[in-house]
Amino acid sequence: MHRLVGLLLLGSLASAAQAAPTVLTVITHDSFDIDKKLIADFEAQNNAKVRLIKGGDAGEMLNRLILTKANPLADAVYGLDNTLAPRAQATGLLETYKSPALSQIPAAYRLDEFGLSTVDYGYVAFNYDRAWFARAGLALPKTLDDLKTPAYAKLTVVASPATSSPGLAFLLATVNHYGQADALKWWNEARAGGLKVTRGWSDAYNKEFTLYGGKYPIVLSYASSPAAEVAFSEGYDPQKLPAQSPTGNLFLPGSTFLQLEGVGVLKGSKQPALARKFVDFMLSKAVQSDFPTRMWVYPAVQGVALDPVYQFAQTPPGVKAQTPTNTQAVVDAWVKGVLRK
Repeated sequence: MHRLVGLLLLGSLASAAQAAPTVLTVITHDSFDIDKKLIADFEAQNNAKVRLIKGGDAGEMLNRLILTKANPLADAVYGLDNTLAPRAQATGLLETYKSPALSQIPAAYRLDEFGLSTVDYGYVAFNYDRAWFARAGLALPKTLDDLKTPAYAKLTVVASPATSSPGLAFLLATVNHYGQADALKWWNEARAGGLKVTRGWSDAYNKEFTLYGGKYPIVLSYASSPAAEVAFSEGYDPQKLPAQSPTGNLFLPGSTFLQLEGVGVLKGSKQPALARKFVDFMLSKAVQSDFPTRMWVYPAVQGVALDPVYQFAQTPPGVKAQTPTNTQAVVDAWVKGVLRK
């Protein structure tokens, strides 16, 4: 009898152990947001528990991953983009995994050569506070040369290219527009004229932008941000859209950048098979449909319908995706050059 009870007890313990969910750790940049129900569905379908780590702005997150490469912080990573992908590849951070869903992503938007599956894309661009400029009676700048003058530089805030992917994207856009030497000159003159550089996008937009109580009516953000402002406005009614957003886009020639964000499996993952399933999950129709009005980016998978509020988002003309073709040492030198006092 005692033996039978013992066997039953062992069987119960074994069943409980077998039913215990597998923990999957995913590191993301600070702006990551997803419907909790979608994460719960993934957990239920895979007998898993997803643990999310916010790793700072994308550049900060990559630095953390490199420093902890020998003992990875996570199994999967979301938020590395085409400005950071070459560095991630050069340091051997990512496993090679090509999701079956990649066939639904246009070739021009793919990052799989770097070990990432593109989840979304967006256009880094300057936004301005319409009401502030109307009150000031000041004309908008028309070129980057205008923007570097004290009249406009002192009104402008950008995220640091050292820690922020939008900041690095803008730096690469200026190098592409001016060439290396003149781009660094532009940054130095703009900073001397009063250009504000913050640690990350959240600080720039949510703290320093005049729309949220800051001092700067021009902010580096995204071309889809005006749509977000409409959706988050007081009394928003999707059936009665306003004539315009409280913010507008400044598509100054040479200032915009097509940013691609991806998800990948980290080398040394404790749960590589589950991490690959998470990559597939991020490319699923449910997640792709959730991102546009939560992350305010475009879904990478073709055929996903956009909310009508996206009429307030704009596409800058003639912008193509690019990745840094220079060595990391050269890019690092640019970053140091534009941030020097």
